[in-house]
Amino acid sequence: MVILAGIDEAGYGPLLGPLVVSAAALELPEEVLRSDLWQLLGKAVAKEKKHLKGRLLITDSKKAYTPAVGVGHLRRTVLAALATADPAAAHPQTAAELLGRLSPAVVERLTEYPWHRNVDDLPLGENPQAVDVTAAMLRRSLDEHRMRLVSLSARCLDVGFYNRRVEAVRNKARVLFGELCGLIDEIVRSGQAKAFQFIIDRQGGRVNYHQKLLRMFPDAELTIIRQDEKMSSYEMGLGGKSVRIHFAAGADGRFLPVCLASMVSKYIREVLMESQNAFFGRMCQTLRPTAGYWQDGQRFVRDLAEQLPDFVYDPKKFIRVQ
Repeated sequence: MVILAGIDEAGYGPLLGPLVVSAAALELPEEVLRSDLWQLLGKAVAKEKKHLKGRLLITDSKKAYTPAVGVGHLRRTVLAALATADPAAAHPQTAAELLGRLSPAVVERLTEYPWHRNVDDLPLGENPQAVDVTAAMLRRSLDEHRMRLVSLSARCLDVGFYNRRVEAVRNKARVLFGELCGLIDEIVRSGQAKAFQFIIDRQGGRVNYHQKLLRMFPDAELTIIRQDEKMSSYEMGLGGKSVRIHFAAGADGRFLPVCLASMVSKYIREVLMESQNAFFGRMCQTLRPTAGYWQDGQRFVRDLAEQLPDFVYDPKKFIRVQ
């Protein structure tokens, strides 16, 4: 059996809100490693919104979510996947419970932010019975092919934490790479399998990751398998286990575990942006919410100064360094 994990992020470019890096790990027989997992699990999942017929949508988060449609598909898939990975655990009902399952380290840090102190009371709004039905369907489909959803995990970098990281290394790409390598290390060291494969979207068009991986895993023996415009692949020994890492162009639309990780990252980010917008909306009903991206984030900062001139905040905990 092999652990196949996808890693993807949400919120790399915005001015406001967190950067979230997530991983989705599946255990599967080696003979299906190169199979189309959407086809294998077709009774339970689909890649397109059309003709879902009760199945879970697992796709690039940019297709699963639009402001007009909202977080419905993200929420349903993430909560059902959590229930599939750990059937004995209670369904998260609030934003704080969701973060406690996926990125527990961020929960305490959020108490430093007035606009995130409502996460304990922010309901997710999904029907637990509906989650159980879809999770059971996914579990049966996985069982049919001797597969298992091992884990979902995330690194949620709230703004203050993100800013401290970027200021320390003076490069946000290095911060992102460090977080995804942290997830790789965590999954390998906690897993019982002897063979692991990771698929990650290409980082900024880079082809050569050899030296960057050596810096992150200095004790590993690292071999280059291939480095070209389509994919950069490496093999290393880590803690007595065989680990292959693939940086693939367009991975967030081509590989099911990467798509699932993409949806986890996007859902966490949207939940925290909802928390922030709800806080400021209660203070000033005319203050339009923001998704936090560059231009609209700048608009929101200006509106905040004009409409709530007496509200004092620490810019290092609200506006991200670039």
